[in-house]
Amino acid sequence: MIGKADPAAYKAMLALDKYLETTRLSATHKDLIKIRASQINGCAYCINKHTKEAREAGETEQRIYALNAWHDTPFFTPEERAILALTEEITLITNHVSDDTYNAAAALFDEEYLAQLMMAAIIINAWTSIGIATAMQPALTAN
Repeated sequence: MIGKADPAAYKAMLALDKYLETTRLSATHKDLIKIRASQINGCAYCINKHTKEAREAGETEQRIYALNAWHDTPFFTPEERAILALTEEITLITNHVSDDTYNAAAALFDEEYLAQLMMAAIIINAWTSIGIATAMQPALTAN
Protein backbone atom coordinates (compact mmCIF):
# COMPACT_ATOMS: atom_id res chain seq x y z
CA MET A 1 0.00 0.00 0.00
CA ILE A 2 2.66 2.57 0.99
CA GLY A 3 4.74 1.56 -2.01
CA LYS A 4 1.89 2.59 -4.30
CA ALA A 5 0.63 5.57 -2.30
CA ASP A 6 4.09 7.07 -1.68
CA PRO A 7 6.74 5.41 -3.83
CA ALA A 8 9.47 7.83 -2.71
CA ALA A 9 9.01 6.95 0.96
CA TYR A 10 9.00 3.25 0.16
CA LYS A 11 12.14 3.66 -1.96
CA ALA A 12 13.86 5.36 0.98
CA MET A 13 12.96 2.44 3.25
CA LEU A 14 14.32 -0.01 0.68
CA ALA A 15 17.53 2.01 0.55
CA LEU A 16 17.96 1.50 4.30
CA ASP A 17 17.54 -2.24 3.78
CA LYS A 18 20.09 -2.16 0.95
CA TYR A 19 22.48 -0.33 3.28
CA LEU A 20 22.29 -3.26 5.72
CA GLU A 21 23.42 -5.60 2.95
CA THR A 22 26.66 -3.60 2.66
CA THR A 23 27.57 -3.88 6.34
CA ARG A 24 29.67 -6.48 8.12
CA LEU A 25 26.59 -7.78 9.98
CA SER A 26 26.41 -11.54 9.69
CA ALA A 27 23.31 -13.09 8.18
CA THR A 28 22.60 -14.82 11.48
CA HIS A 29 22.78 -11.57 13.43
CA LYS A 30 20.46 -9.80 10.97
CA ASP A 31 18.00 -12.70 11.04
CA LEU A 32 17.89 -12.79 14.84
CA ILE A 33 17.26 -9.04 14.99
CA LYS A 34 14.52 -9.17 12.36
CA ILE A 35 12.70 -12.12 13.89
CA ARG A 36 12.91 -10.94 17.49
CA ALA A 37 11.72 -7.40 16.76
CA SER A 38 8.92 -8.78 14.59
CA GLN A 39 7.84 -11.09 17.43
CA ILE A 40 7.79 -8.27 19.96
CA ASN A 41 5.84 -6.01 17.63
CA GLY A 42 3.43 -8.77 16.66
CA CYS A 43 3.86 -8.35 12.90
CA ALA A 44 2.64 -11.65 11.42
CA TYR A 45 3.82 -10.74 7.94
CA CYS A 46 7.37 -9.97 9.14
CA ILE A 47 7.58 -13.02 11.42
CA ASN A 48 6.57 -15.24 8.51
CA LYS A 49 8.97 -13.57 6.06
CA HIS A 50 12.01 -13.47 8.32
CA THR A 51 11.69 -16.96 9.77
CA LYS A 52 11.52 -18.33 6.21
CA GLU A 53 14.61 -16.34 5.27
CA ALA A 54 16.45 -17.54 8.37
CA ARG A 55 15.64 -21.19 7.62
CA GLU A 56 16.83 -20.73 4.03
CA ALA A 57 20.08 -19.28 5.40
CA GLY A 58 20.57 -22.36 7.60
CA GLU A 59 19.06 -21.30 10.91
CA THR A 60 17.70 -24.22 12.92
CA GLU A 61 14.05 -24.75 13.75
CA GLN A 62 14.98 -25.22 17.41
CA ARG A 63 16.56 -21.77 17.69
CA ILE A 64 13.75 -20.09 15.76
CA TYR A 65 11.09 -21.69 17.97
CA ALA A 66 12.99 -20.78 21.14
CA LEU A 67 13.78 -17.22 20.13
CA ASN A 68 10.97 -15.66 22.14
CA ALA A 69 12.38 -17.43 25.23
CA TRP A 70 16.06 -16.94 24.43
CA HIS A 71 16.81 -15.83 28.01
CA ASP A 72 15.97 -19.33 29.23
CA THR A 73 17.78 -21.45 26.63
CA PRO A 74 21.41 -22.45 26.05
CA PHE A 75 20.99 -22.10 22.27
CA PHE A 76 22.48 -18.64 21.78
CA THR A 77 26.08 -17.42 22.01
CA PRO A 78 27.09 -14.54 24.29
CA GLU A 79 27.24 -12.30 21.21
CA GLU A 80 23.76 -13.34 20.11
CA ARG A 81 22.43 -12.78 23.63
CA ALA A 82 23.85 -9.25 23.61
CA ILE A 83 22.26 -8.63 20.20
CA LEU A 84 18.89 -9.96 21.35
CA ALA A 85 18.95 -7.87 24.53
CA LEU A 86 19.86 -4.76 22.55
CA THR A 87 17.14 -5.50 19.97
CA GLU A 88 14.53 -5.93 22.69
CA GLU A 89 15.44 -2.68 24.40
CA ILE A 90 15.49 -0.73 21.12
CA THR A 91 12.13 -2.25 20.16
CA LEU A 92 10.67 -1.42 23.58
CA ILE A 93 12.42 1.97 23.58
CA THR A 94 10.05 3.58 26.09
CA ASN A 95 12.11 1.69 28.66
CA HIS A 96 15.37 3.05 27.18
CA VAL A 97 18.44 1.01 26.33
CA SER A 98 20.03 0.32 29.69
CA ASP A 99 23.68 1.04 30.36
CA ASP A 100 24.16 -2.63 31.22
CA THR A 101 22.76 -3.80 27.89
CA TYR A 102 24.69 -1.22 25.89
CA ASN A 103 27.95 -1.86 27.74
CA ALA A 104 27.59 -5.64 27.36
CA ALA A 105 27.19 -5.23 23.60
CA ALA A 106 29.99 -2.66 23.40
CA ALA A 107 32.32 -5.11 25.13
CA LEU A 108 31.65 -7.73 22.43
CA PHE A 109 31.53 -5.62 19.26
CA ASP A 110 33.54 -2.76 17.83
CA GLU A 111 31.89 0.65 17.54
CA GLU A 112 31.00 0.30 13.85
CA TYR A 113 29.45 -3.17 14.24
CA LEU A 114 27.48 -1.98 17.27
CA ALA A 115 26.14 0.98 15.27
CA GLN A 116 25.16 -1.41 12.47
CA LEU A 117 23.38 -3.69 14.94
CA MET A 118 21.41 -0.74 16.24
CA MET A 119 20.52 0.38 12.71
CA ALA A 120 19.32 -3.14 11.88
CA ALA A 121 17.01 -3.07 14.91
CA ILE A 122 15.75 0.40 14.05
CA ILE A 123 15.08 -0.52 10.41
CA ILE A 124 13.12 -3.71 11.20
CA ASN A 125 11.05 -1.78 13.72
CA ALA A 126 10.15 0.70 10.98
CA TRP A 127 9.19 -2.17 8.65
CA THR A 128 7.06 -3.85 11.30
CA SER A 129 5.29 -0.56 11.90
CA ILE A 130 4.46 -0.39 8.20
CA GLY A 131 3.34 -4.02 8.19
CA ILE A 132 1.06 -3.58 11.17
CA ALA A 133 -0.28 -0.16 10.15
CA THR A 134 -1.23 -1.44 6.70
CA ALA A 135 -2.54 -4.82 7.95
CA MET A 136 -0.13 -6.85 5.81
CA GLN A 137 -0.82 -10.56 6.02
CA PRO A 138 1.44 -13.47 5.19
CA ALA A 139 0.36 -15.77 2.39
CA LEU A 140 -0.77 -19.23 3.45
CA THR A 141 1.59 -21.83 2.06
CA ALA A 142 1.30 -25.59 1.91
CA ASN A 143 3.52 -27.51 4.33
